[in-house]
Amino acid sequence: MNFDLNEDQTAYVELAAQFSANELAPHAALWDAEAIFPKATLKQAGELGFCGLYSDPEVGGLGLSRLDSSLIFEQLAMGCTTTTAMLTIHNMATWMVSANATQVAKEHYGEMLTSGQWLASYCLTEANAGSDAASLTTKAVKTGDEYVITGSKIFISGAGETEVLVVMARTGEPGAKGISAFVVDSNSAGISFGRPEDKMGWNAQPTRMVNFDQVRVPAANLLGNEGDGFTIAMKGLDGGRINIATVGLGTAQQALSEALAFVNDRKQFGKPIAAFQGIQFKLADMNTELVAARQMVRLAAFKLDNKHPDATTYCAMAKRFATDIGYQVCDEALQCFGGSGYIKEYPMERYLRDSRVHRILEGTNEIMRVIIARRILLKDSQAIL
Repeated sequence: MNFDLNEDQTAYVELAAQFSANELAPHAALWDAEAIFPKATLKQAGELGFCGLYSDPEVGGLGLSRLDSSLIFEQLAMGCTTTTAMLTIHNMATWMVSANATQVAKEHYGEMLTSGQWLASYCLTEANAGSDAASLTTKAVKTGDEYVITGSKIFISGAGETEVLVVMARTGEPGAKGISAFVVDSNSAGISFGRPEDKMGWNAQPTRMVNFDQVRVPAANLLGNEGDGFTIAMKGLDGGRINIATVGLGTAQQALSEALAFVNDRKQFGKPIAAFQGIQFKLADMNTELVAARQMVRLAAFKLDNKHPDATTYCAMAKRFATDIGYQVCDEALQCFGGSGYIKEYPMERYLRDSRVHRILEGTNEIMRVIIARRILLKDSQAIL
């Protein structure tokens, strides 16, 4: 097995690293401090193809693998965690449209989404349907050549700023089989948004409730067939878990890089603190665990690209491990800074705040453990080893 990047992958990484360094990193602290949603920068990312990385080329996507996309997201996250996380959500929603929409909907939404001219939010979570997503109650009732959607969603990233919503709503029986997916214009009559949530981190993107009051949507905006929504959502989340794990990796890598520079510069007792064994052991553990997490994420992406039957389990393992490790590395990197790490003159506290939510979204890490445990308790559990 060759772990080295090929020529194309190296080029993707270099392009993403350049964009990250020039367009994200210089502004990330201001975006966080003033809760600025950098829409113009996201559109710049779209001009480079970063808004349709693994979407179908038929609608303007690059058609990259999930592994290639992960390489790009990691570099972008080193510049700004929150903006990159928004890009991953947009890519997930855009892929859902490119892979499942009717030809009419593809023609209307496809290239606008893959180019970044329109941005998309993913609307699954409800007040009483978080980890138990199959219990959602937002309804879509077919009336003639339209569906009428009523209900509400919470914790929706980008809501109020994005032009497109990918919405999961109930069209049939209770449970997963009664859920369908729709692509919806966010300015449709009957849609309203709650106030921006006052969050611990991820301040450079708004998070709001979305309310649907008799929202009329063309039947052509149904993704797949009625009842396919939960399957579409779960397929999207497999990739979404790789994406958010990758964002955690990129943030942690940047935290480690800055900690290395700091401990070589900071002097105590007449020598750099990097000379002390306690710091050296800390750095060694951080680096080792980050490399291990990176390989697990790339393995999961490879399994998903190759449609391995246990891809969902690999994605769950990678998400659980990498987001836990990412947060831990950011915490230890802050510790290397001592008191300086706790003040906002340095970015360490922002890395820590922004990384914390990765262990919750795209399925909590407790739910990841449920997915993993169910699989390994099967009689043929050796297949996952």
